[in-house]
Amino acid sequence: MEKKKVVIIGSGFAGISAASFMAKAGWEVSVLEKHATPGGRARKFSEDGFTFDMGPSWYWMPDVFERYFKQFNCSVSDYYQLKRLDPSYRVYWPDGPVDIPANYNAFKKLLEQIEPGSAKKLDAFMAEAAYKYTVGVNKLVFKPGLSLTEFLDFDLIKGVFRLDVFNSIKNHVAKHFKSPKLKELMEFPVLFLGALPENTPALYSLMNYADINGGTWYPDGGMHKIVEGMYELAISLGVKFYFNQNVQHIKVENDVAKYVESLHQTENGEKQVNFYADVVIGGADYHHIETKLLNKQYRSYSDDYWNNRVMAPSSILYYVGLNKRIEGIQHHSLFFDTSFAEHGKQIYTTKEWPTHPLFYVSATSVTDDSVAPTGCENLFLLIPVAAGLTGDTEELRDKYFEQIIRRMEQQLGQSILDSVIYKKSFAHKEFIEEYNSFKGNAYGLANTLLQTAILKPSCKSKKVNNLFFTGQLTVPGPGVPPSLISGEVVANEVIKAFGN
Repeated sequence: MEKKKVVIIGSGFAGISAASFMAKAGWEVSVLEKHATPGGRARKFSEDGFTFDMGPSWYWMPDVFERYFKQFNCSVSDYYQLKRLDPSYRVYWPDGPVDIPANYNAFKKLLEQIEPGSAKKLDAFMAEAAYKYTVGVNKLVFKPGLSLTEFLDFDLIKGVFRLDVFNSIKNHVAKHFKSPKLKELMEFPVLFLGALPENTPALYSLMNYADINGGTWYPDGGMHKIVEGMYELAISLGVKFYFNQNVQHIKVENDVAKYVESLHQTENGEKQVNFYADVVIGGADYHHIETKLLNKQYRSYSDDYWNNRVMAPSSILYYVGLNKRIEGIQHHSLFFDTSFAEHGKQIYTTKEWPTHPLFYVSATSVTDDSVAPTGCENLFLLIPVAAGLTGDTEELRDKYFEQIIRRMEQQLGQSILDSVIYKKSFAHKEFIEEYNSFKGNAYGLANTLLQTAILKPSCKSKKVNNLFFTGQLTVPGPGVPPSLISGEVVANEVIKAFGN
């Protein structure tokens, strides 16, 4: 019997995940990728002896990765080796740096020094966060969000108030901690990845559990090793990848997607190729697929709907190579040496270019000798900014670069700017050009209550019977672990609807 065919647009984490689950179920799987290599936002590039991960740089929730590979009878360690970072990261406050230890008891001692009595409160906070993590990850995030009846689950109903979906993370943190530093420490995962803490459900304290209990890890060779492992697994399952494919259109007849039209970029120019399918899964930007690849009558959501979505931040990224090592820097550093509240407001409320931005630095060469020439440092710098801003110019990027490097120099007591031998920036313009990213977003939709579960863009088209979606703009949401889960969720929905 001939295998059913699925065409998947995009080879990011969600696309590769969906492809592997579909292949495991016996489908013939074709993945169309715009770029020359897999990974989407998690690609890598090498220049002048430096190797840079282009996007994600935090490895949290190792249990989700392990669970993913286990479903194919293999393990994370079959594909890459993990190293737990200790300290997990360093935070630079106006009065100097503090290292966040990996050990829980050491972390409690640190909190006690900052705010007497907070160690005991941390235990209570973490007990609640552990419950949210267990129920949230095992129950909520695996729901496709297609119907309210999915949530008629005894554990979810019983625990609805313990899950804290109607309270904000800001109020929840303030109930336990009084110190501004500790509040910032507990709120930073949602500020950088989602929305203002006052608009984010307290359910997301599960991120604090992921951070403090699960730990911060690093795959030897960089985050792209995850992509390489997932790609290798997909190939072994029979998935076929087609690179340099610029998808142009999804041909729909009588509410059924028949084939995907793509322009194959070759050395000799472009060649149109049609990929016929029984099912199409969109792993590229949801808004782009809806508005650019489908005729208007087949769109599930209006322009007004999209323009009213609350977006997670975009980012200004800098990939930097230094001709020297920086003394005493950690693998991950958060620069909270300016106003947390002011920058948060400029990302989410006034939506303007930040005046004195918080920023993040990843120095992978601290942990990994392979990513920089001997005696050199590899830096990845990130400033979260509002999605949809205009005026993204080279002058603006240079201004911010000098501003944050000067602040690094001040905090570290070392010169950095005069040692830069490689620099590349990536911001709104590239997010749109490279990933067709809606409003140049970096992380998808903000994790607000009104954009959770069934209130996210649906993983199944409302107008095209065999078109599905996966990735950070649909369930369960932004981040690498949720993207792996998103691929699995949508594959299960396809198999449920169309069989093995």
